Amino acid sequence: MSNPVFFTAPGSLDRMVPEGIFVLEGPEARHAVTVKRLAPGEAVDIVDGAGTRMSGKVAAASPSGLEVECGSLVVEDRPRTRLVLVQALAKGDRDELAIETATELGIDAVVPWQSERSIVRWKGERAAKAHAKWQSVVSAAAKQARRAWIPEVRAAVDTAGLATAVEAAGLAVVLHEDAVRPLRAVLETWLETEASDGVREVLLIVGPEGGISQREVTRLCGQGAVTALLGHHVLRSSTAGPAAVVLASDVLGRWAAPAL
Repeated sequence: MSNPVFFTAPGSLDRMVPEGIFVLEGPEARHAVTVKRLAPGEAVDIVDGAGTRMSGKVAAASPSGLEVECGSLVVEDRPRTRLVLVQALAKGDRDELAIETATELGIDAVVPWQSERSIVRWKGERAAKAHAKWQSVVSAAAKQARRAWIPEVRAAVDTAGLATAVEAAGLAVVLHEDAVRPLRAVLETWLETEASDGVREVLLIVGPEGGISQREVTRLCGQGAVTALLGHHVLRSSTAGPAAVVLASDVLGRWAAPAL
């Protein structure tokens, strides 16, 4: 069984060495001590959310902090092919459910999309609070999945902003019920023709409850996006993204060969 994971600030593990003592403080330490009730001798991982993972054993536990003796320190590489979920804002917290599940499945970044048919609107003060909530959701999901990387929650975009992102991506896929080609075929064709050996991003674009408008599909495809069919059934906005992440991770070899 893998060790429980607790987060610390990015960079705070940089100077750790084997047998050194790291002191975890703040809410994460209180959770470890008062909720998880970790005791001396128990194994634990401390990660900085930016790829560094320290594995060790609890040396001391108190309400003021958790002292962990470093057993090993590794930096986990990010995959060269990165998956980005573009999730349209949706009512009833369905968008948050989508990014939570996608994070557990390994998404690298999420983009809030204010699509034409989104009922939910991020404006003014609400926009900042909503963005912070999304970041909290993916952070908690990354902890649950015991990931060393916390997905980036990028700035919210409207369709014009998304069109710009599509143009810059290695591949942008609009998941659409009227598409002809299956998502697997689109991804396999891209792998066969993609020549870049550097970092590349695959955008998986999911619409709101009312679907993506034809005007939006036309605009995004005009910037280089392609449409793809995820399956024979129409999925909820909260389900489509995670389902696409599973399929894309398999086709792109992200689970079998993390270095891809």
